[in-house]
Amino acid sequence: MYTITLSQRFDSTSKATLAWQSAAYSPPPRSLFSSTASAMRPSCPADAHHVVRIGAPSVPSVAPHTFRDTDDRSRHMRIGILGTGAMATALGAAWVRAGHDVRVGGRDTEAASRTARRTGASGHGGLAEAAAHGEVVLAAVPAAAAPRLAGDLAHLLVGRTLIDCTVPMAPGPDGPALTTGGATSVARLVAEAAPGAHVVKAFGVCHESIWTLDRPAFEGTPLAVPFCTDRPGAAARVSELIASMGCTPLPCGGLGRAALLEATAVFAVGVWWSGADARFVFPAPALAPGAVDD
Repeated sequence: MYTITLSQRFDSTSKATLAWQSAAYSPPPRSLFSSTASAMRPSCPADAHHVVRIGAPSVPSVAPHTFRDTDDRSRHMRIGILGTGAMATALGAAWVRAGHDVRVGGRDTEAASRTARRTGASGHGGLAEAAAHGEVVLAAVPAAAAPRLAGDLAHLLVGRTLIDCTVPMAPGPDGPALTTGGATSVARLVAEAAPGAHVVKAFGVCHESIWTLDRPAFEGTPLAVPFCTDRPGAAARVSELIASMGCTPLPCGGLGRAALLEATAVFAVGVWWSGADARFVFPAPALAPGAVDD
C-alpha cells in the first residue's frame, strides 16, 4: 500500500498554506469542518456581553459591551479592507451584516469590485482608497506582503486601527511551520513598518469559513475572538467590532504576544490537515471529573 507522508500531503495541497492569508486556496475537506463546526467550543467560554481577559495585563480592561441595534448608524464603523481574498470576503461580509460601512481595496480593482459585490460593501477601489476610508483597516493579504504593504500605506494609516489577520505559514517536513521562526510576529513587523498605525493581531486563529456564520456560537456559547495590541484605544475599538459580530472579545495582552496567536493558528491547521480535530486538544480543566472552583 502506498502511504504519503505528512510533508507530501502538504506539498500536494500547498494552496492550504494560504488559507489564513489570501484569496486562492483549497479549503480542508468538508468532513474536517462541517462535521465538527457545530460542536466546537471556544477555548474560554464567556457571556457574550462581557470582555474576557487572559495573559499579561498589558492592555487595560475594556468596558462591558452591549449588542447595538443595527439601525443605529451613528455607532457603526468605517472599515477599509486591504485585500480581495477569502478572509477579506468572509470578514467583510460579516461586518456588513453587523451594519458597518465597508470599503474593499485591492491592487486589482476588478477583483476589489467582485469582492465588494460578494460582501455587500458600500464601495471598492485601490488599496490607498480603502486605507483612507477606514477608522479600522484590515490587512487581509499574504503574510509576507503585509509589512511591505503597511510601509507603503504608512502615511495613510497614522492614527487608524490596523488589524493584522495574517498567519505566516509554509509547508515543513513535519507539517505547517511558522515562516517567522516564532522569534517575532507579522504584527510586530507591520507595526514597525507603519509606526503611526495602532496595530492589532486578531481574526487569524479561526478558519475563514467560521466568519461566514451569522453570530457564530458553538454549544450555545458565542465564539471567543482573541486579540493582541499595545494600544488601549485600538483594544476598545476591536472589542466593540467583535461584539457587534455576536462574538466575545478576548484580550490576550500586548503585541509581544501576537507570535503566540500566529503559532496557535499554525498548530491548529496542522492538526486539522492531519485529519484530527483541534478542539479536543484544549479541554477546560473544569471539565475533569471532580473538578472544583478555587
